[in-house]
Amino acid sequence: MNTSGSLPDLSAWVTLYRDRPPRMLQLLFWGATGIALVLQTMGLVFDMGLADEPPALRAMVFASFGAAVASCALWPFLAWSADSPPLRRAASVVFLVLTVLCLITNNYTMFLLVCVGTMNAVAVFGLLGGVGYGASVFALSVVLALFLPGVVPLWAGLVMGTSLLFIVAVSGMAFVGLVVAGERAERTTALLAELEEAHEDLRLRAARVRELTVAEERARMSREMHDSTGHYLTALAMSLSNALRFRTARPDRAWGEVEQARELAGEALTDTRRWVRALRPLRLEGRAGVAAMRAMADSFDGGGIRIAFTDAGDWPELSEEAELVCYRALQEGLTNAMRHSGADLVEVEVAADPAGVAVTVADNGAGAPQGAALGGFGLRGLAERVASVGGALEAGDGGGAGAPGTEQDTGGGRAGDPLREGAGEDTGTRRQGFRLRVSVPALRTERETVPTTAGGTA
Repeated sequence: MNTSGSLPDLSAWVTLYRDRPPRMLQLLFWGATGIALVLQTMGLVFDMGLADEPPALRAMVFASFGAAVASCALWPFLAWSADSPPLRRAASVVFLVLTVLCLITNNYTMFLLVCVGTMNAVAVFGLLGGVGYGASVFALSVVLALFLPGVVPLWAGLVMGTSLLFIVAVSGMAFVGLVVAGERAERTTALLAELEEAHEDLRLRAARVRELTVAEERARMSREMHDSTGHYLTALAMSLSNALRFRTARPDRAWGEVEQARELAGEALTDTRRWVRALRPLRLEGRAGVAAMRAMADSFDGGGIRIAFTDAGDWPELSEEAELVCYRALQEGLTNAMRHSGADLVEVEVAADPAGVAVTVADNGAGAPQGAALGGFGLRGLAERVASVGGALEAGDGGGAGAPGTEQDTGGGRAGDPLREGAGEDTGTRRQGFRLRVSVPALRTERETVPTTAGGTA
């Protein structure tokens, strides 16, 4: 659709088809020949000075008139490509000869016919055809000057021939440019169609990936909630059944079962609230980045475990997938620490810089069995997510978060450094623990480095 002030779409007027010329050439041909025939008819009818001309010149005028009429008859049958049928190509050869003969009358409208003839010669016979047509036009101008010296001086014939050669050259280049532009337009149209098809296919694939991701999350959530909340509900049902069975024979035992059921219900409620908070899209609450990570950690705090959250650096620009990976990494680390490690302290560090974000979760629990660090469903799925955004994941024993009555390891630098050899050994003053570290790249990682006098970078 054309916008206000834009040029109209004239592609149909300049598009070259295999069996017919562009509309522009048709208008040019019929306009030129129509005007020329009207002028020649007036000259023949009213005998405008032809009676005093030599018989040879009068014959040439009649021949030019007949050539113009014949070219009009041949026009619908011309060839317009090199692979046209032989009859059409023969018609083009006759048409080119006729257009040259039309120049005998020295009618200026016939110069437009030279443009049409040049374009047809180039379309059917290529550049060599255009050169041959130009040579024929130039030769006719010189021959007329030689055979009619009293009517057309030799110098005038040479000037006329040179002018016609210039018209032929310009017309040939214009036609070649027209053909090239048409081919490029066709290629562009084809590429746009392919691009639209690829875009549609990509959109369908993206929708499919989203569906699979949602299905995977739902399956993971169902398994996790079955293992956690389902366990509490099963134990709660057993306690209430025991209380019902002991209510008359052993009332004290029945009230003990009720008290245990109350505690189990409280733990199930706490676990359910933790799941709801963890899975809630924090962006809908206006939180993202470090604020969302801290809110996630706060949702796990309590229930016999303490979460120590620290952050450093400014949050860079991350893709939505990379930010979701950070969020899920923290969720996975905290969930594993609470359900499997038996830890009472979990340290969370979120380190951000212009290159990306690193999330480290380390606990002071019992660690993971040998070779089982990445064997669980949750960590395997997390590893696939991290790889999809070009990040890195490290998981294994050696978290060793500090706890009351334990000795802090101060020999390895800040949290988030790579695991050191032997960090997972039990020293008696420090529990082994488990450590999960995920790093994701930022969208923009280009940074200017300024050499310092020490040979480093600023």
